[in-house]
Amino acid sequence: METIESWVGTINGLVWGPPMLVLILGTGLFLMIGLRLMPLLKLGFGFRMLWAGRHAQGQGNITPFNALMTSLAATIGTGNIAGVATAIAIGGPGALFWMWCTALVGMATKYAEGVLAVKYREVDEKGNYVGGPMYYIKNGLGRRWLWLGTAFAIFGALAGFGIGNMVQANSVSHALSGKFAIPELWSGIAMAVMVGLVLIGGIRWIAQVAGKLVPFMAIAYVVGGLVVLAFNIDQIPQAIYQIVQHAFSPTAAAGGFAGATLMLGIQMGVARGIFSNEAGLGSAPIAHAAAQSNDPIQQGTVAMLGTFIDTIIICTITGLVIMVTGEWMSGETGASLSSAAFSAGLPSIGGYIVTFGLALFAFTTILGWSVYGERCMEYLFGIHAIVPFRLVWVAVIPIGATLELEFIWLVADTLNALMAIPNLVALLLLSPVVFRMTREYFADPINRRVVT
Repeated sequence: METIESWVGTINGLVWGPPMLVLILGTGLFLMIGLRLMPLLKLGFGFRMLWAGRHAQGQGNITPFNALMTSLAATIGTGNIAGVATAIAIGGPGALFWMWCTALVGMATKYAEGVLAVKYREVDEKGNYVGGPMYYIKNGLGRRWLWLGTAFAIFGALAGFGIGNMVQANSVSHALSGKFAIPELWSGIAMAVMVGLVLIGGIRWIAQVAGKLVPFMAIAYVVGGLVVLAFNIDQIPQAIYQIVQHAFSPTAAAGGFAGATLMLGIQMGVARGIFSNEAGLGSAPIAHAAAQSNDPIQQGTVAMLGTFIDTIIICTITGLVIMVTGEWMSGETGASLSSAAFSAGLPSIGGYIVTFGLALFAFTTILGWSVYGERCMEYLFGIHAIVPFRLVWVAVIPIGATLELEFIWLVADTLNALMAIPNLVALLLLSPVVFRMTREYFADPINRRVVT
């Protein structure tokens, strides 16, 4: 096991080295410039499209609103609670700044993914609308790039068992074990049963569950965090100063914090930022391809909201709570650090907010990622692979619940990078299509009146 961990650690260091950080941030920045800051300037338009998307806007399987909720179900998870805490605990306060940067340029990345997902989607033998990086590589780049789509599907199917399954189950079982002394295996079995019941109905049931749970759990968690920040409002300016200061300078050891280099802060911020909002990973467009919308641009503006809500709002609240309570120097990491911070801010209920928030977030993430893994398997082996995939997906949940957290995080991080590379290459190659479609859409007088 030690040999395997060392081997995975070496690969992780390579795939999350400077070239990968440049590719992720560079792709997002290139798209943002090419779109002339449209994702930031049209943020309000995106929210209006989301509200209108509560009802069908065209052909597809799920409403545009539920497509985003399914995407958010997969992204709002342990990354928002344990991931942010881990980034700060290892990389220092400056890691949060680099998470912000990743999210801001990631909005352009998510927009492009959403546009291409709807433009190049297909209808499978069961009448389901399927899409995502493997399909816009296949239909947008042509046959000579099929190997790239196949690579994405392979890495996506494998990554799902890490980022979308075992990591989530592991975090929940550890949290419930620590808070209520519930055996980890029991938690894993309970989650497996509930996930299995929802998977019977496929993406439609998953989208309906996500459409109900995601808004509820996100609002509840945000309100809890805002209450903590309100009680510590005088500490917020200092916390923001520390975040910006340490984004460009090493973080010295303090309290239980061991100290961090500048490069480590950047690496942790970008890696955990991608783990949290999945911008550039290529997962979200799989959900958006099923949206009942005939307009790629409108669905793209809905898709970009996922990064804004996930990181700019929810991750920021988690990070600020950790900072204003001073718990970032405690030596804790992961979900235990977030729990300690919320408990310090709200002594009576803070720990319960994190525990129940983590459980709900992780449960919906397992559901959302089951869609991604299923679509990757369908692309590789056809629709007959769906049922076997679901059975294995459910069976792995109790296994993930009982394994060691550190190794699972390491594997998940590594698979994330391998999954992102084919998608980022495709986004760069297809960027002229996205730029042209966007210019034409917003140059149309009718669309321009809708936006203003």
